[in-house]
Amino acid sequence: MARTRGERLRGGRLWRWRRNPLRRRGDLAEGWLLLAAFVLAPLLGVFSGVTAAGAVEESLAERRERIRPVPAVLAEDAPRTPPAPVTEEGDGGGDGAVRAKVRWTAPDGTGRTGRARVEPGSAAGTVLSVWTDPSGRLAPAPPEGAEAGFQVVMAGITAAGAAGGAVLLGGRLVRARMRRRRLAEWEAEWRRVEPSWRKRMTG
Repeated sequence: MARTRGERLRGGRLWRWRRNPLRRRGDLAEGWLLLAAFVLAPLLGVFSGVTAAGAVEESLAERRERIRPVPAVLAEDAPRTPPAPVTEEGDGGGDGAVRAKVRWTAPDGTGRTGRARVEPGSAAGTVLSVWTDPSGRLAPAPPEGAEAGFQVVMAGITAAGAAGGAVLLGGRLVRARMRRRRLAEWEAEWRRVEPSWRKRMTG
């Protein structure tokens, strides 16, 4: 009875574990290598992903503790038209905000001025909140809610994929080296037995 495709695939994968006269130590080592790679890749991926996500979440929590909102006063009329989004951190952002000059008081009591993101068309003298670091300098607002969750999840996925991929890639490289070595051994053995085969063929 003909074997199904699945049975043939399983037999092809498991031949290294079966005792047969053609199996070499390198074949068994390659089998253990494949098993280790397929077991370690998901385990290390999950561990790295959870660790990275936890690190990002902790970093965001520390950032929320370091910076705080303080009252500020708009020192000029804000532009009515938002600029085109740009990539520089703290500018643009696609949320419709504009940048304008504001005044606030630092923790040491000194007055500070700087440019912060405000609602378009806000009039000078408008009271608003800005985020500052412990030294009283303006700082970007910490991500909250869905944005913070997205950063945590993406950090975990990226780390998991990188770690798992590195294990699989390393396994493939080692396997390729083992195969080259096995082919070299076969070629050397064939050179030893070829003369006797020729004598039998011509005898």
